[in-house]
Amino acid sequence: SYLPQQCKQSGIYNKKIMRHGTIIQIDDCLISEEVLTEYFACDYEKCKGCCCVIGDSGAPLEECEAEAIEKNYHIFSPIMSDEGRKVVCEKGYYEIDMDGDMVTPLVPGSEECVYTLFDEDGNCFCSMERCWFQGKGDFRKPISCWLYPIRITQLSNGTRALNLHRWHICQDAFAKGKKEKIRVYQFLREPIERYFGEDFYAALDEAAKMLNSEN
Repeated sequence: SYLPQQCKQSGIYNKKIMRHGTIIQIDDCLISEEVLTEYFACDYEKCKGCCCVIGDSGAPLEECEAEAIEKNYHIFSPIMSDEGRKVVCEKGYYEIDMDGDMVTPLVPGSEECVYTLFDEDGNCFCSMERCWFQGKGDFRKPISCWLYPIRITQLSNGTRALNLHRWHICQDAFAKGKKEKIRVYQFLREPIERYFGEDFYAALDEAAKMLNSEN
C-alpha cells in the first residue's frame, strides 16, 4: 500500500460542497480556492529535487509514518548517505522541531533530509520512494512530501485546512503547470485519492469546475 492503513482517511465523502468566500468546504476539510485554481507541475529538470535539501526543518510526519519508516528502514537505508545513516543512528527516525511538530531529521550543518539519496550527478531523490518504485517496502514517502505544495493543518474545531504553500524554489513548477494547464489538485490527484479517497477528489474536481467557470 502507498500509506500505512492507519494513516488513510476513513469514511465516504458525500460531496456536499459549501463555499465561504475564498474557502471551499467539503465535509470536514476547508480548502483554499488556490488549490483548485492555481497551476502547478513539478519541474525536476530545473529544481533537481532541491526541496529535499532546503528548509528550516524536515518533512512533517504523522505518527503512523514514523512507525512505517522504522519498519522499512532496513530496505532503503543502504542507499542513504553515510551522514544520513549516522544521524538516524544517533537521533532516531524522527525529531521534534521548534514548533513541536514531528519531522524527518536533518543532517547537522545543512538543511538536508537524512533520507535523501544523491546520484552521481548530484541530483536529489527520496531513498524511500526510490525503493518503493523498485517494488521494495510498503511505504512510499511522507504524505506531506507527496501532497506538496498542499499543506494540511489540523484546526482546533476538528476541521482540517488545505492551503497552497508558495516556495521560491518551486517557481519553475508553477510556471510549468501554467504552461501545461495543470491545476494543483490535478497534479496531486494520486496522493489526494490515496489519502482522502476517490470521492473526495471527485468533489474537489466538481468544485474546481464551478470556480474556474466563473473566471
